[in-house]
Formats: sequence, structure tokens, C-alpha cells
Amino acid sequence: MTDATTPSVNVFGGPLAPCSTAPMTGFFRNGHCDTCPEDTGRHTVCAVMTAEFLAYSKYVGNDLTTPRPEFGFVGLKPGDSWCLCAERFLQAHDEGCAPRVRLQATHLDALEVVPLEVLRLHSDED
Repeated sequence: MTDATTPSVNVFGGPLAPCSTAPMTGFFRNGHCDTCPEDTGRHTVCAVMTAEFLAYSKYVGNDLTTPRPEFGFVGLKPGDSWCLCAERFLQAHDEGCAPRVRLQATHLDALEVVPLEVLRLHSDED
């Protein structure tokens, strides 16, 4: 569900794996970390939430734990996978509280912000 300049491929150039459908994630709310020019936040990093990261995100002004039914958002808990903004992921990495990353479900465009080596530091897969 992206335009021709933003193919739905992962950081290795392969097919973009789903990130999460429960809760439903992604800029398009299709379960994938797809992106497009309108996705100014670059929701391209498939991350597995931790209590530490969720607390950090709330502290820096993005509360991901409180349900927002008016937006169809159930709130996240540790263990949930979610398409994070690449800039927020890098910020959390720099602060020492980045969540785990699912590389096969992380969009290639994330590499415009986050080096692959940094993503690999937070991944259990390859």
C-alpha cells in the first residue's frame, strides 16, 4: 500500500513481514510498517514494546499506553509489536532505552534515519 518510490520491502530488501494485527499497527493500519510520502513520522521500525520504552515514550510526550477509543487505539503493553517512528526509535537508542526490533518487518525506509548496525543491536533475528 505504498507508492512506487517506497516499495514494501524490509531492511534486507526482502518482502516486508507483518508487524502486528493485534493490536493493528502501521501508518495504514494494515499490520505492516508500510510508508508513503504522507507518513511524515516514518512509522517504519517494527518494535516489540518494553515497559522501559513505553515509560520513556510517555515521558517525551507520546503516551502509547493510554487507550484512545476515538482513534481506535487500544493502548500498548509490553510485548506488543508496533510500527514506531524511525526518529523516535533512534532517540530511544541514543537514550539507552530502545525496544527490540523485528528486522524482517522493519521497512527499508527506516535506514534513511537509523543505520542497519543500530537496528541489529536491538534485534534477535537476522
